[in-house]
Amino acid sequence: MSNAAVASTIFIIFMILTIALGLLSVRGRQPDFSEWSVGGRSFGSVLLWVLLAGETYTAFSYLGAAGWGYDYGAPIYYEFAYLCGGYALGYFFGPLFWAYAKKHNLISVSDMGTHRYGSKTLGVLMALITTIFLIPYVQLQITGMGLVVNQMTYGGISLDWAYVISFIVAEGFILVSGLRGSAWVSLLKDSLVILTVIVIGLYVPYHFFGGYGGLFERLLDTHPEMLTLPGKSPNLNSWWFASTTIVNSFGYIVFPNVFAAYLGAQAARTIRTNSIFLPCYQILLFVPMLLGMAAVFVVPHLKDGDLALLALSIKAFPAWFVGLTGVAGALSAIVPMTVFMLVIGTMWGRSILGLGVRSERAQHRLSQLVTFLVGLIALVFSITLPSTLVRLSVISYEGITQLAPVLILGLLWRGMNAKGAVAGYAAGVALVFILFATGHDPLFGINGGLYGLIVNTLVGVVVSLATATRRDREEAARRMVPQQP
Repeated sequence: MSNAAVASTIFIIFMILTIALGLLSVRGRQPDFSEWSVGGRSFGSVLLWVLLAGETYTAFSYLGAAGWGYDYGAPIYYEFAYLCGGYALGYFFGPLFWAYAKKHNLISVSDMGTHRYGSKTLGVLMALITTIFLIPYVQLQITGMGLVVNQMTYGGISLDWAYVISFIVAEGFILVSGLRGSAWVSLLKDSLVILTVIVIGLYVPYHFFGGYGGLFERLLDTHPEMLTLPGKSPNLNSWWFASTTIVNSFGYIVFPNVFAAYLGAQAARTIRTNSIFLPCYQILLFVPMLLGMAAVFVVPHLKDGDLALLALSIKAFPAWFVGLTGVAGALSAIVPMTVFMLVIGTMWGRSILGLGVRSERAQHRLSQLVTFLVGLIALVFSITLPSTLVRLSVISYEGITQLAPVLILGLLWRGMNAKGAVAGYAAGVALVFILFATGHDPLFGINGGLYGLIVNTLVGVVVSLATATRRDREEAARRMVPQQP
């Protein structure tokens, strides 16, 4: 068999296995809205671990980390920094989110905003803006998987067909199995990621450089700028690094897919346990980061740095291992893509289309319909206008991070009211858009999302202090719950 046939066969087998695994995950379980959207709030330490790890070790982490290492060098270490910061914040705030959602049977960020502030308008606003920022992420995962599949099959499967396959596989189980299906598929994905990263990380440096010491000597001799900030880009300096770490750390805990994982936990203690140990998993991120730098010498002049890890695999390994590497990359796109589609569907099923619909069964069906349509829209854009939505993804994380003051202040301070939450949220998102549109992000070297967070918080607090009534505070106190022990 040719290399393309071997790799393609391995890919097809694992895609069939992925759909089967996702469907089997809900065998014998009640297919209700809570089970579909947040796994029936029954995830123990193992399932929550793989789901949260699956949501952080995405196609960007697996391939994009190597791509950033290839293109820029040291600035990619911000990803390691912000994930650890996000886990630290998740230790404190994740249990608060879980306790409030469990008490009031809430299943999404917009659902929580609506309930905490007693404002359907805020819930709709949160759902709409979050959808605008999340759909580009769905398209990015489809596009990323397309590149992976095209490369791993040595061009045997075209980009467009790869896009279609990613859509079919993702929708093939998420519509039925929901969050639990994504968690089960994450078990398979993480196993392949750990296997391929360790093998490539051990073999490539020793095969081409005699070890990591040899790699660093080559970098010091020929590309010393890659080992320090700002790397190969003057904009990615220490101010950018620090501000981006802060912004993304807060963004991590309110990012809807991570938020859904928190709500799916069995207990608050499960969230804390995972927050303590998940940083250990991020040690693996150093491998693709360093391999991206190694690829500068092994496969120079790549048109797309995100293909560095796959290019190394093709250069160093037989077709069957290239196939496994490609499957790990593909699943790293499928897992977060399914959860992105799920949370968009859940928000619309409850906070927009589901307004006035009392039947959870009807809300469930609406959510499934939106989940399908979101994937279809992202697929169409991937094929016809591949760069249109991707441009928006540049500020997506900064925009979604603006949810943090709304949720965190809402659970910590009873004086925060709906007017303050809406005003602060709108101001933060608007500022992020303005800075990006005018080319001022970063501004004075600082991530535009941090300016948005500061303005968001100040406006929310000032407006709440000016408008909050005694009734607002009493209503907030009635709804709020203490932190779990």
